[in-house]
Amino acid sequence: MTDNSIYQNPLITRYASRPMMENFSDEKRFKLWRKLWIALAESEMELGLNITQEQVDELKAHAEDIDYELAARYEREVRHDVMAHVKAYGAQAPKAMPIIHLGATSCFVNCNSEIIILNDGLDIILQKLVNVIDLLKRFALRYKDLPTLGFTHLQPAQLTTVGKRATLWLQDLSMDYANLSDLKSHVKLRGVKGTTGTQASFLDLFNGDHEKVKELERRVVGKMGYEKVYGVTGQTYPRKFDYNVLCVLSQIAQSAYKFSNDIRILQNMKEIEEPFEKNQIGSSAMAYKRNPMRCERIGSLARYVISLPTNSAITASTQWFERTLDDSANRRIVNAQAFLAVDAILNIYMNVAENMVVYDKVIAKHIRAELPFMATENIMMECVKAGGNRQELHERIRVLSMEAGRNVKVEGKENNLIELILADDMFAPVHDKLEGILDAKKFIGRAPEQTEEFIAEEIDPILRDNASLLGQKGDVRV
Repeated sequence: MTDNSIYQNPLITRYASRPMMENFSDEKRFKLWRKLWIALAESEMELGLNITQEQVDELKAHAEDIDYELAARYEREVRHDVMAHVKAYGAQAPKAMPIIHLGATSCFVNCNSEIIILNDGLDIILQKLVNVIDLLKRFALRYKDLPTLGFTHLQPAQLTTVGKRATLWLQDLSMDYANLSDLKSHVKLRGVKGTTGTQASFLDLFNGDHEKVKELERRVVGKMGYEKVYGVTGQTYPRKFDYNVLCVLSQIAQSAYKFSNDIRILQNMKEIEEPFEKNQIGSSAMAYKRNPMRCERIGSLARYVISLPTNSAITASTQWFERTLDDSANRRIVNAQAFLAVDAILNIYMNVAENMVVYDKVIAKHIRAELPFMATENIMMECVKAGGNRQELHERIRVLSMEAGRNVKVEGKENNLIELILADDMFAPVHDKLEGILDAKKFIGRAPEQTEEFIAEEIDPILRDNASLLGQKGDVRV
């Protein structure tokens, strides 16, 4: 039950998914510590140190059953979380107690486990990212032919299509996918490096045998499921890795923020709406309102994530020599919360992308209000083909356009430019052609083809490579 008398982190209580919360849990962290201690002891035994199989087996027997109360009691005594867990582990595995953490420093378990947790978090983000991409692809193809007003400077511009606009959101996400994939391809563990990264303690354990020290690191890293390891470190892995991770998360947040802003504006225009549930309340006072709360939440969380890489950059740039501990408390907060927030963002993004409502008649109405102005060049050219004077036609259509503009802006009436053209004999050659000239699909260029081509060439390969991850749904918890 929630203790309402103290602060609760809303990322936990309201927004993030259970898998991401579990990924950053103490239980996962401490079980990884034990797995690392087992890998270290077993590898040291295999390479000839005085460690028995019985001791290794005892460690393995207690890999999962952590006595958290005992560990907490030890930490209150020694003020050191790693040594507290060494003692708690040793209490459960007394025969192995003398060889737990042999030759290692705290960052052996801290850094290696943290990298694994971050990498596993990236896997969760990757799955949700490709599912958003899949849902937007479906939306883009469904509406690839539906004309809509394009906007530059938030002013009506040439037409595009609803589906083509969605490819802009998709392209942002495809760039994020590429950056995330590249980051994952370079993940390395800290490895077995000792207190200042020199491996001196392990070299001493193996009586100066450099090859055994190198083999120890290879074996430990392999037992943890990894191949790559940093060639050199201080006491910690490079904190620039955290910065790189947060930059990728920030980029995903940026893409989601852009999408959410577009949908919020379109919802204001009543062209596209995010899903609105049967019993959902938009406003406590204005019962008729349908506020875009999902997209607003995306923007709110994204703004937070976008701010975090700067924090991580400061941490990376202020690590003195081989290390300093002023990174620890900061990283416990920043790294986990960045992942929890992006996890929540993508949950909402999936929900919105799958359930957007498109009001094609409203879109058509808005096109009708602007298209006459955009079609003036086409109308003028048709009249020139019929023998008209281009300069005289241009001046006349300019005058009529200004009159229609005044009708819209000053009088608050509908755009009547077409009616004015129909009443003007100078444009008689096109009077029976206006319906065809004003066909919105003649103003969308290659938008449908671009949509199909972009999806086939750039999006489908991503989805094929991640087919086993597809089918996830977005869950909006509150």
